[in-house]
Amino acid sequence: MKLFDLRGGVHPEGRKDLSAECPIRSVPLPKTLYVPLQQHIGAPAAPVVQVGDHVLKGQLLAHAQGAVSAPVHAPTSGVITALGDYAAPHPSGLPVPTFTLESDGEDKWISTETLDDPFALSPEDIAARVSAAGIVGLGGATFPSALKLNLSRGVRTLIMNGGECEPYLTCDDRIMRERAVQIVEGIRLIAYTVGTQEVLVGIEDNKPAAIAAMQAAARGSSVQVIAMPSMYPMGSEKQIVQVLTGKEIPAGGRPADIGVLVHNVATAYAVQQAIRYGRPLVSRIVTLSGGALKTPCNVEALIGTPVEELIAVAGGYAQPAARMVLGGPMMGQQFANTGVPVVKGTSGVLALTASEIGQAEPSPCIRCSTCVRACPVGLLPLEMAAHIRASDLTGAVNLGLKDCIACGSCSYVCPAHIPLVHFFNYAKGDLAAQERAKLKLEATKKLAEARTERIARIERERAEAMAKRKAAREAKERAAKEAAAQKAQDQAASEAA
Repeated sequence: MKLFDLRGGVHPEGRKDLSAECPIRSVPLPKTLYVPLQQHIGAPAAPVVQVGDHVLKGQLLAHAQGAVSAPVHAPTSGVITALGDYAAPHPSGLPVPTFTLESDGEDKWISTETLDDPFALSPEDIAARVSAAGIVGLGGATFPSALKLNLSRGVRTLIMNGGECEPYLTCDDRIMRERAVQIVEGIRLIAYTVGTQEVLVGIEDNKPAAIAAMQAAARGSSVQVIAMPSMYPMGSEKQIVQVLTGKEIPAGGRPADIGVLVHNVATAYAVQQAIRYGRPLVSRIVTLSGGALKTPCNVEALIGTPVEELIAVAGGYAQPAARMVLGGPMMGQQFANTGVPVVKGTSGVLALTASEIGQAEPSPCIRCSTCVRACPVGLLPLEMAAHIRASDLTGAVNLGLKDCIACGSCSYVCPAHIPLVHFFNYAKGDLAAQERAKLKLEATKKLAEARTERIARIERERAEAMAKRKAAREAKERAAKEAAAQKAQDQAASEAA
């Protein structure tokens, strides 16, 4: 199959050899799990159980709220001991509403239904079951998967993303090697649900074992497994679409706008487990890596498992970690509290040494344009950063700030060590805050207008009621006067007779 050229991109040191040859390990059942209500893009889930309730593995803990949301399920059986704020797996470390689940040690599942032929279900039923299972994009975006299925009916091409271009991460590589048959069935279920006939699985060519396993599992089906060049950010949605189809997603648009749907291979596995076996998303594969860990590996961790327990599975620290990262080193999030839990979007836990992070003090921009050549979206990072420094967010937006995928390629190649992607993330956060303030102002204005209208309506109705009462009173007085006059007239007539 012909592949198309990718604009920009970089070739960071992969460091995948640290964990790539380690089969997926199980994690000892944690005594306590912390399950946040917000593990996805959109509105947080709403609790349906209470403190003190005993729950089974896979039982619904919180249902989806609104169109863009996802339910949350119990990762194991046990007792809900608390529902309150707990540190989030985020650089801020700020607390978020979280269930505390004390395991009973039995790991007992709810009653589930196994289907002999999941393709006998209707596409609508499959999408509904994916939604009920709480499945979100496991490549890192955590967008509710059922919503993508419902919004992408009739697309021409389904692309399964097995690129995994981030250094260190090998969780997708391992799941494709070890569970290829289940992944391919999940891919076929997704294709059946959206009604597409062309199915492409893109895998970087630095994963030959995963490519071979997926090709063997896909043999005899319409699923095409394609080896792509190893380049960062090949695994980004926009880039994999461009390389495999030659099409570009329009600015501010979605893949569905050009007839394409993109899902991650781990998401396909979760779909297969939910549809064939009725199992909601309660665990995921996580890469544990970095020079500071004794034994880098891949593990299947229950959602809510504290990161510190995963580090123990990797043998603990070989040396002090200079930086801890959730996800990959290019787009992942730095964190300090290892008590935070694994969530649905946690693809990796990296413990990096000082030599691995290569910290250097930024120096002034030399306008070499290296960042421009590296940008896979074709933006002007140095110019956008200059506008942001000058607090000119409008100018940065006009240069394409909203199209930035925050891949970090520009920061990686910058010889002046300027943290360009941090400028862009800051600016996006500032724009989001402004947008929220604008929406709040508009909402307040609407409330004020509604209140004014309501007061005016009440005054109008009160005036109308008073007018009606006055008219009724005057009519009654007239009727009384007329009656009295008539009575007097009748009496005078009677006396005259």
